[in-house]
Amino acid sequence: MTERGEVQVRAGGEGDLPDLTDIYNHYVRETPVTFDTEPLTPETRRPWLLSHPKDGPHRLLVAQDAESNRVLGYATSSPFRPKPAYSTSVEVSVYLAPDACGRGVGTLLYEHLLDALDALGGEDVHRAYAGIAQPNEASVRLHARFGFRHIGTYGEVGRKFGRYWDVAWYERPLNP
Repeated sequence: MTERGEVQVRAGGEGDLPDLTDIYNHYVRETPVTFDTEPLTPETRRPWLLSHPKDGPHRLLVAQDAESNRVLGYATSSPFRPKPAYSTSVEVSVYLAPDACGRGVGTLLYEHLLDALDALGGEDVHRAYAGIAQPNEASVRLHARFGFRHIGTYGEVGRKFGRYWDVAWYERPLNP
């Protein structure tokens, strides 16, 4: 567990599942950030949680308030695509409780996640990718801060809230 000020970052576990699901469901219900359209339950979210062990290329890190122990957000690295040749690429994402946005929590989570991924050998993980539904300037700035570069945009690739959304793709080399 690592601390900065009053926020701790640690590996996520089953006890976090209700809070993680609540945070994610905010984005499902209120934003185009995720293309899920129906809220999830902790039970339906459990396989996702279990697919992120405490080590290796597929991680789940949680930020929590050190005083209240309230979960403020999480960051993940997940398989980029299911085919074996993609195994050294990961897709990264970060989700924050609405009141944790703009407080440096996303930056803290990505610092820890990307440091952990950079520490793995090149045989384990080589590139990180992030898909950002547009517009989302805060997420674009966060990814740029960590060396992600824009590599392309899928136009009108998803439909949610009665309209089409573009997704911009960003890439970052790992193990520099």
